[in-house]
Amino acid sequence: MGKNAYIVTGRARRDDWRRLDEADVRVRPGRGTRPRSKLRPEHADARVAMVVEVDRGRWTCALDGDPDRAVTAMRARELGRTPIVVGDQVGLVGDVSGKQDTLSRIVRVDERTSVLRRTADDTDPYERVVVANAEYLVIVNALADPPPRTGFIDRCLVAAFAGGLKPLLCLTKSDLASPEQLLGKYAELDLPAVVTRRDQEPEQLRELLTGRVSALVGHSGVGKSTLVNRLVPDAFRATAAVSAVGKGRHTSVTAVALPLPGGGWVVDTPGIRSFGLAHIEPNDIVSAFDEFVEIAEECPSGCGHLGAPEDPDCMLDTAVADGTASAGRLESLRRLLASRAGLDEHA
Repeated sequence: MGKNAYIVTGRARRDDWRRLDEADVRVRPGRGTRPRSKLRPEHADARVAMVVEVDRGRWTCALDGDPDRAVTAMRARELGRTPIVVGDQVGLVGDVSGKQDTLSRIVRVDERTSVLRRTADDTDPYERVVVANAEYLVIVNALADPPPRTGFIDRCLVAAFAGGLKPLLCLTKSDLASPEQLLGKYAELDLPAVVTRRDQEPEQLRELLTGRVSALVGHSGVGKSTLVNRLVPDAFRATAAVSAVGKGRHTSVTAVALPLPGGGWVVDTPGIRSFGLAHIEPNDIVSAFDEFVEIAEECPSGCGHLGAPEDPDCMLDTAVADGTASAGRLESLRRLLASRAGLDEHA
């Protein structure tokens, strides 16, 4: 038989094929005769939802952003391997009742307003999208037990500036040490900060985060999960004692968005030991410093803006010389650039 299959109808025997006419056979087209359309369905009726948790190929979504309307979904085939992370606004079709054993499909991922990315280390070319569409990046750092790690703070600031998030420094355990010295280090950045202690409720932080989507990052042991438990009483995130080496145990293993009682969401991210910045370019950081953006365009191609000896022809120093920018701001910018270049002590 050729490309098309000829099917005998009626009671005719195979050896009587010469007696057949066109009324006794029908032609079934082969698979290759029908062109496939490249047009994807528009899914105009898709329901809007926010991804709040990802687990083994299934996405938990809050329908219309309502935490009480959780829907389990799978990724539609037409999306291929499109990454879908916590915080993404998506379109759902199918069964969106949220009943047990039901499954809807994610058919659309809306454009993101911000993205928190990191790599495993500074040599890893693979970007990991941690959270999408967060307004604040809350950088949680302890003042003692374990001691503060400014290299980690700097790297988080770089990731926030490059991803379009507003950084917020949260210093915990102020009952053990004073925050003044650490806050002074970031005074030139006009970085908003809140200070908390273990024997008090984090009212200032709660007020800032209510009504917004915020991502919390921090090393294990700095009190991040304890903060989440206080901000979201129903979170029941595990807490753990700090180990003798000061790095602690990882107490959360996946990012999850938790609803604040007064509105908004906090995204609790896994405890992070390293924050690679291989995906970020120097100008991504400079763009967060308005007074240096224009003069940076006069720098030689490939300039890392670190100044001498690494970048002897960098033009950023002229902004300080002519009074356009302060020396403290340039020092802060270059500290962040050094962090991005792996010249800091962040390990």
